[in-house]
Amino acid sequence: MQSTKARMAASSEFRVIEYKRNPPTISRMQTTVQLSLDLIDLPEALQTADVAIKAGVDWLEAGTPLIIAEGMHGVRALRERYPHVPIVADLKTMDGGWLEAEMMAKAGATLVVVMGQAHEETVELVVKAGHDFGAKVMGDNMAMPDPVDGARKLEDLGCDYIIHHIGYDMRTLRRKRGQAAPTPLDRLREVVNAVSVPVQAVGGLTLEQATETPSYGAPLVVIGAPLAIDAHAFRTAEGDLEGTLRLICERVHAYGDIRVGKEAMA
Repeated sequence: MQSTKARMAASSEFRVIEYKRNPPTISRMQTTVQLSLDLIDLPEALQTADVAIKAGVDWLEAGTPLIIAEGMHGVRALRERYPHVPIVADLKTMDGGWLEAEMMAKAGATLVVVMGQAHEETVELVVKAGHDFGAKVMGDNMAMPDPVDGARKLEDLGCDYIIHHIGYDMRTLRRKRGQAAPTPLDRLREVVNAVSVPVQAVGGLTLEQATETPSYGAPLVVIGAPLAIDAHAFRTAEGDLEGTLRLICERVHAYGDIRVGKEAMA
């Protein structure tokens, strides 16, 4: 198994920088674990990141709560602490796309997130800023009328990765009301088969479900609430976080490199 340093180098060079579009030149991708730092206290976020990297996590995400609380400062702090680790800025951009992407890229983000429900022009401008400032773009299909068509649209607009996302509020309230709540697994294979770029499944997955997403053809595994972060309090979950993350990383990395997008279903 690769050392943590080797995986960090691979994350930075192979998994992000060398993934090219128009047309994609890489049809396989090493399975990758991303920790979403959905925290509002920067020191706690940095401490959690330290544990995550020690456990073998590949990418760090400045989650939306952290960006709201700390803004560019939080992304800069992560970049200063981890100069070679890919950092996702989960902006959930809906407007002002070029400026938001520029700000986060200059702060040190490797990838930025734009919402598929935004105007097409916003997605286009986030993609342009990504090209201008060296950041990759993750298109999020949450709440799009059809997640599969939405994924295709985001790829057509230039997104480098697709986030297949079921929202926290919808899941939580439906369960409280005794209603069935969908999971990202319900249509994950359809989304993977619809695009030629890597897919990530997000939204209420258990540890077992999250670590199985590579078997659906989705190489990017994101870990956040409730596995590592207490979603109700936006603080680090109790228990053996390092041990839990190490187990997740071992399971995910064991898949090796897998076929990407439509190639996964060939």
